[in-house]
Amino acid sequence: MSLSAHSVSWRAGGRLIVDGVSLDPQPGQTVGLLGPNGSGKSTLLRLLAGIRPTASGVVTLDGRPLRELGRRAVARRVAVVEQHAETGVELTVGDVVRLGRIPHRSIWSGHEDDEAVREAAAHTGLADRLDQPWHSLSGGERQRVQIARALAQRPSELLLDEPTNHLDVQYQLELLALVVRTPVTSVIALHDLNLAAMFCDHLVVLRQGRVVAAGPPGEVLTERMVADVYGVRSVVTPHGPDGRPSVRFLPPEHMEPPVPLGPADITAERHS
Repeated sequence: MSLSAHSVSWRAGGRLIVDGVSLDPQPGQTVGLLGPNGSGKSTLLRLLAGIRPTASGVVTLDGRPLRELGRRAVARRVAVVEQHAETGVELTVGDVVRLGRIPHRSIWSGHEDDEAVREAAAHTGLADRLDQPWHSLSGGERQRVQIARALAQRPSELLLDEPTNHLDVQYQLELLALVVRTPVTSVIALHDLNLAAMFCDHLVVLRQGRVVAAGPPGEVLTERMVADVYGVRSVVTPHGPDGRPSVRFLPPEHMEPPVPLGPADITAERHS
C-alpha cells in the first residue's frame, strides 16, 4: 500500500481544475501523468503531496488520509521535484541536497543526515560535486541535484512536475533513467508522449481535470487518444524495437509540405 488518490477534486475561481480523479500507483511503479496544458497535472501532484487540500475526495498514504498524518510525517515519505528551482542564496550542491533532510531533523540526526546526503549524491552521480556552487550548474545538472535533494529525504514516493522541461535530449533521457532506477514509487507529469512510453509502467491521461485514459503505455497511447486529447494527427507504432509504443506526429492537414532545398539553397545556407 502507498500513496493513493480517491475521487479527488480541486476548484479555483469557480472552475474544477481536478475533477474526481483516482490514482493508485503500485509500490515501485513509475506512473506518467499526461495531458495538454491546463489539464490538471500539476494541481493533482500538489494534492498528492498534501500541498493543497482536496475540495472533495481524499489522498491517503498507507491507507491513512494525509490530513491525519501532518505535514512533517508526509514530508518524510513524499518528496516533490518542481519544474524549476532557483535561489538567491549562495549554496553549494551539498547544501541543496542537505535541504532534503529538514523533515528528519533532530538533535540526534547528524550522522544519519550525512549518510543520507552521501547516498543521494552517489545515486545521482554527484559525489564529487558536493562543494561546487549551485549557480555554476546547467539546467540539467540542477534538476539532477533536485532529485538528489528529494532522495536525501529517503522517501517512499517521489512526485515530479515536468522534470524534463527546457532540457536537451541527453539530459531528458539521463534524468528519467535516473528516476526509473530509483527504488521508490514515482508519479511524473510529462508532456512528451514518447518519453512517457519509454520510461513509465502506467499512464494516466487528463483532459480538463478528468481521467480520460489509464493503463499500460501500449493500451493508452493510441492514435484516437492523441487526436481526441491533443487535437493532432499521429501514427502510433504499437510495438517499437524495445517493445513499447512510439508516437510520430503528423503535420496539420492544411499545412503545405516543406519544399526540398536545392543545391543553390544549400550553398547559400552554408555561407549565411
